[in-house]
Amino acid sequence: MNGTATVHAPPPATSAPVADALAVLGRHLQRIKAAPGVMILTQTMPITMLLFFGYVFGSALAVPGREYRAFLVPGLLAATAANGLMVGMFQSSQDCHRGVMDRFRTLPMSRAAVPFGQTAADLLTTAVGMVPLILVGLAVGWRIEGGPLAVLGGFALLLLFRFAMAWLGCWLGLLIRNEEIAGQLGSATFVLPLLSSAYIPTGNLPGWLRTVAEWNPISAMASAARDLFGGAAPEAGAAWPVAHPVAGTLAWSAVLLAVFVPLAVRSCARGAK
Repeated sequence: MNGTATVHAPPPATSAPVADALAVLGRHLQRIKAAPGVMILTQTMPITMLLFFGYVFGSALAVPGREYRAFLVPGLLAATAANGLMVGMFQSSQDCHRGVMDRFRTLPMSRAAVPFGQTAADLLTTAVGMVPLILVGLAVGWRIEGGPLAVLGGFALLLLFRFAMAWLGCWLGLLIRNEEIAGQLGSATFVLPLLSSAYIPTGNLPGWLRTVAEWNPISAMASAARDLFGGAAPEAGAAWPVAHPVAGTLAWSAVLLAVFVPLAVRSCARGAK
């Protein structure tokens, strides 16, 4: 004994990252089952907004060439996909705040498995959670008019966008590391769909605000959903992501994944400084 403190290196990662990610995914599904409040809130909010906006404001909002509720439902699907930001941020910050991430770092597991498992679980629950909104949308008059391939492409694009936004939220949560602050910031993300074409057409907005709204990734996703599900043409004179909504959504999703997947994995492996 020489009185010098011994520094223990973290255990090496296992060689089965897929199995590790599946284990983390199962943990998140059990977590949702044990405390379903956040999922219930995030999945019922779009239905509430559909009924509120569709019937309270629907008669006052004119959408050229279509009924407002038919315009609104794809926008709410896009807003639901974007909500991966809030959910991912809250879940990862909660795990940091309660010491779960520190516990994961002591285990011989792949560091990438933690964010991959979290975002994969979110993707599965979102796929199930969109079903009630679609059914209510059909009940209030929305119709899916696109062909089978277009409809499948629309749902795949929604899930891809949700997956990308969940990675952004995961990284932000690992950065914040405090569930109370994450909850407050998550509430503030409610404004993001309002600054997009999810709820209203952007054509009549002031020039600078229209530019902000059309370069909001949610606008590209909302326009892509309207195009693929109903064959709606993009607004005249729109910015590139809205004028080419499918390509715009793919581009936004690719950028988000390329930036925030490595950042989230690195943050998860590095821990607190």
